Amino acid sequence: MMKIFITGGTGYLGNKLVNHLSESGYLINALCHSPSKKKFLQFPGVEIFDGDISEISSLRKAMAGCTHVYHVAGYARVWAKDPSTYYQINTVGTKNVLDAAVEMGIHKMVFTSTAGVLGPSKENPVKESDERIVGFFNDYEVTKWEAEELCIKYAKEKRLNVTIVNPPRIYGPGLDSESNALTTMIKKYVDGKWRILPSDGTGIGSYVYVDDIIRGHILAMEKGRSGERYILSGENASYIDFFSKLAKVSEKKFHLIKLPLPIMLLAGQFLLLKTKITGKPPKITPGWIKKYSYDWALNCEKAKIELGYSYLPLEEGLKKTIDWLKENKDLK
Repeated sequence: MMKIFITGGTGYLGNKLVNHLSESGYLINALCHSPSKKKFLQFPGVEIFDGDISEISSLRKAMAGCTHVYHVAGYARVWAKDPSTYYQINTVGTKNVLDAAVEMGIHKMVFTSTAGVLGPSKENPVKESDERIVGFFNDYEVTKWEAEELCIKYAKEKRLNVTIVNPPRIYGPGLDSESNALTTMIKKYVDGKWRILPSDGTGIGSYVYVDDIIRGHILAMEKGRSGERYILSGENASYIDFFSKLAKVSEKKFHLIKLPLPIMLLAGQFLLLKTKITGKPPKITPGWIKKYSYDWALNCEKAKIELGYSYLPLEEGLKKTIDWLKENKDLK
């Protein structure tokens, strides 16, 4: 029986992956840095190891006896009190996982990056091989790109079999966390508590149902080429399209207020100022606001052809999400 090591198992995506692997009968060694989150890892076949990716010794211990690794852990929040947190977790943490994987003779590793490293789109949806058209918008993108470069380096120089996956805006059932912000927004909309349409509403993003991303990870482990990245995207849609489909499947249509970019940026600056006074993390920062003023259409043909990847249409995924919210979140 294959034994798998996973980081980030208490996060939105990682937890769904642990659950899926457990249901598939795999043995799993899960790294957990917070004792209060161990309750999220109570699945059959899961052994929990204390520690985090900053400690090479805890990685060695947790990786012992495993043949495959899913490195899902990362710092994806919009703000950090100490900006070096992004570098320490996303870049140095990934190097530690790679070093441990080489040392422990791991057969295959899948690294969860982000479509954010690829940059926004212009005329055509972005492919894995496209050059980025603008600079990075935030430290999260920078450090995830650095982590990808490390993966490619280890694949070439140390012959480590490592594949990179790049998911975009993920939504659907799962743990309530910052990484699941899109599902929170869906719930707020249906509850009548979300009335904002970013900018003029025409900005395009790629929206993917969480179960498709989990399947994409499994396929990347089975078929992904070493040193290659695979976009695991969903349906490309504007904010107007997104909320139109959401209104249709929820049978709730609300008037949304268009919030021009200058006002959004001003609000972002105000939230940062408020953070300096109160110490409470902002909901969003100017860098992230600028990011979402661009189009982020994606092309996942490479994953479709090489991995056999596919995704649910947005409307279908939203329907599944709303059904789950009704069952689990006391949706009105």
